[in-house]
Amino acid sequence: MSAVTENQVQAATQLERSSSRPFSAFERMVAWRYLRSRRKEAFVSVIAGFSFTGIMLGVATLIIVMAVMNGFRTELISRILSINGHMIVQPIDGPLDNYAELATKFSGVKGVTMAIPLIDGQALAQGVGDSSTGALVRGIRADDLKKLKPLSDRIQSGDLVGFASGSGVAIGARMATQLGINVGDPITLTSLTGVKAYTVSAIYEIGMSEYDSTIIFMPLEEAQLFFNVERLAQSIEIFVEHPDVVDHLRQPVEDAAGRQIFISDWRDRNQTFFSTLDVQRNVMFLILTLIVLVAALNIISGLIMLVKDKGSDIAILRTMGATSGSVMRIFFMTGAAIGVAGTLAGMALGTVVCLNIESIRQFFSWISGTTIFSPELYFLDQLPADMNAGETALVVVMALTLSFLATIFPAWSASRLDPVQALRCE
Repeated sequence: MSAVTENQVQAATQLERSSSRPFSAFERMVAWRYLRSRRKEAFVSVIAGFSFTGIMLGVATLIIVMAVMNGFRTELISRILSINGHMIVQPIDGPLDNYAELATKFSGVKGVTMAIPLIDGQALAQGVGDSSTGALVRGIRADDLKKLKPLSDRIQSGDLVGFASGSGVAIGARMATQLGINVGDPITLTSLTGVKAYTVSAIYEIGMSEYDSTIIFMPLEEAQLFFNVERLAQSIEIFVEHPDVVDHLRQPVEDAAGRQIFISDWRDRNQTFFSTLDVQRNVMFLILTLIVLVAALNIISGLIMLVKDKGSDIAILRTMGATSGSVMRIFFMTGAAIGVAGTLAGMALGTVVCLNIESIRQFFSWISGTTIFSPELYFLDQLPADMNAGETALVVVMALTLSFLATIFPAWSASRLDPVQALRCE
């Protein structure tokens, strides 16, 4: 009898020593036992499962949505800037008659890759039949068109030989399909200045539906005749090495012009569009964060029920020498484990989906028989996803923080439990 008593004393002493160290092996063992599913604790385990699933799906959804919106913005900027100038120069002291000279001067400015004189005008395009569509006619020199690699390298059919000779135009693939036109067919253009038919010498496909369905490239000299602005250009579009920092080139460009000019950049022309994207992105982040918050609240309810169910266990631990801090850490680790596991699983799921987003889109399009992410609506022909390491880390930290905060109150309640009252209730 005395030997048994001595063993109990030694066990209690060992428990007291081990539990005095924060996050000791004993505390981790008890926390793990509480995470394991048992028949009498099935309801608590179900709540823990829902909490894990909610956090996993919330984190994955946040990562996927933010990656898609980042990819959408990056692709749009890339394709908008691929054939549109980063800086647009227009004269304010008279017509732009020395455009060739100015384009040469601008090209010599450090940081400028090329300068292209342009003429833009609206027209009605009509194919062989009765089909017609609105179009933006862009007059450009043949050599400059060849320099636009995102366009000249994406000629779907035909070539730029006819364009260079001044007898042909280049149209987008979607416009060609809409008008039923192939290379060599005529296309009739109607504007306020007149009507004229041109031969389609090339069909391009940039991959942005708005461009592929609306823009017609025409030789600059022919555009001058068509719009009755002979020997003039409307603007000079300047392409730079670093579009994000075009401000420092404003003064050198003004100095090179030698005349009064008005300069705008790509941010001015697309400010409303990209501001809308940023607002949508921030709102989506806020809304989807609520999913993670709701899942974290499930952790609170699950732990509170676990504390009530383990009241007698807590009392025994306390009577054997476990401190209130030790009990608090046990339940903190129990809840935190759900949050950490759910967050890591969500990050893994989100990463896998982002890396295969286009294949997944095609699969669901095939299953449903409908077009998901329509190019006519979203401007792009593929669903992009661009995971940002900083944003992904922010999502993970936010989910972990919410999970840890959710465990504090139930763990504190467990540490404050009176052993005498708990045993008496049993």
